[in-house]
Amino acid sequence: MPNSVADADSLMRIAPVLPVLVLDEIRGAQEMARTLVASGLCAIEVALRTPNSLAILREMAAVEGAIVGAGTVTDLRGLDAALEAGAGFVVSPGLTESLCKAVLDRGVAYLPGVATASDIMRGLDLGLNRFKFFPAEASGGIEALLALSGPFSEVRFCPTGGITIDNAKNWLALDCVLCVGGTWIVPRNHAGLAQIRHAADAAVKLKR
Repeated sequence: MPNSVADADSLMRIAPVLPVLVLDEIRGAQEMARTLVASGLCAIEVALRTPNSLAILREMAAVEGAIVGAGTVTDLRGLDAALEAGAGFVVSPGLTESLCKAVLDRGVAYLPGVATASDIMRGLDLGLNRFKFFPAEASGGIEALLALSGPFSEVRFCPTGGITIDNAKNWLALDCVLCVGGTWIVPRNHAGLAQIRHAADAAVKLKR
C-alpha cells in the first residue's frame, strides 16, 4: 500500500503532533498536504465527518511523502470506503472488537480511541497497546491519563480532543504519550496556507 505506515507505534513516532483535519472543500487539498509534509508533519488524519472527506483523503494521499489516514472510522463500511480512497492508517473514536479485527485483518496501522481502563483491557485482549486517548481533556485531562497509565506500563497514547499549542507540551512531557492529535494545525476557519505552515512549523518543534 503506497504512503502507508507499518504499525501504530511507527505512526505515533513520526512527529510530535498528528494533525486532525475536518475539511469541507476538496479544492486546495493537495497544496495543504504538501504544506504539512514540508513542515515535517507527514502523517495526516482526515476525519470522515464531512460529505467531501473521502475525496479529500484521496487527493491528499496522492501527495508524495504524505501518509494520510482516515479518522472517525466507526464501522466496516467506513473502513472499506477509507481504504478504497487510499487511507494509509485508520483512527476511530472508540474500540469495538469487530472493527478492530477487520482493520488488523486488512494489515493497516490502527489507532482506536479509549477513555477507560476497560477500553484499554479490551484493546490489549485484541493485541493492541497503542491507543488514542479520546476525548482527552473532557475525559479528565492529564490527571486521568496518568491514573490510567499506571496499571498499563506497556501502553502508549496519542491524546486527542482539547489539545492546543499551549497545552500540547504538557501532554508530550508524559512518558506514556508518544504524540498528540491536533485540530489546531488546520482549523476549519483557517486563513490560508501561511497560517497552516506557521502552525505546523511550531508543532514540529514541540519536544517529547
